[in-house]
Formats: sequence, structure tokens, C-alpha cells
Amino acid sequence: QVQLVESGGGLVQAGGALRLSCAASGRTFRTYTMGWFRQAPGKEREFVTAISWSGASTYYADSVKGRFTISRDNAKDTVVLQMNSLKPEDTAVYYCGAAPTGALMTKSPSYNYWGQGTQVTVSS
Repeated sequence: QVQLVESGGGLVQAGGALRLSCAASGRTFRTYTMGWFRQAPGKEREFVTAISWSGASTYYADSVKGRFTISRDNAKDTVVLQMNSLKPEDTAVYYCGAAPTGALMTKSPSYNYWGQGTQVTVSS
């Protein structure tokens, strides 16, 4: 069992930056692939990025590549999403997910556990 709590969302102007954190609890956190997804109003939840259990491998959606960076600290049971050069189209609720697999999963059904989400709003 893994519990996830996101924080760090807010309102920012285009070109600005935000840092999202996902705090996990549960003894098996460090064995899970962790991912960030986002969901805008009226749209399906979409993959943003994922990181392997060790942190050695990452994968990004093309829409955020070069602007977002995912990292994890297994000693602190935390995953961080650094978002730079934000655009209005990045506006969404951002969710942290945990997948019990060694592969970098990009589909939401692969993730067993989710946080409650944190709102990110980018104004133009």
C-alpha cells in the first residue's frame, strides 16, 4: 500500500516555473516506478513523465521535454517535478502515481496508486 500527497501547485505567469512534490508513505515506495500525469478540464488524463525506482531512467512526453524535470529521493520518499518555461497549455490538475513495475509506464491504468492532485494554472 502506498499513499501519495501532492503539493506545490499554484498560479504562475507564462514563462515562469513551479516545483511540484509528491510525498509517499509505505514501505515499498522505493520499488515503484513513479509518474506524473495531468488532466485539463474536459480532457482525458495524460502522461507527463515517469522515473524508474532507482531514478536512473526517466521518460517525458514530447510536450514537456526540455522544460520539465522529474527526480526522486528514496531516502525521503519524495518525487519532485520541476516545471520551467511554463505555458498556458500546461494548465491542469497534476497527479502523482505509483506503478508496481520496473518499466517506465505511460498509461494511467498501469498505476495502482494516485494522489489527490494539485492545480497548476498558467496565465498568458
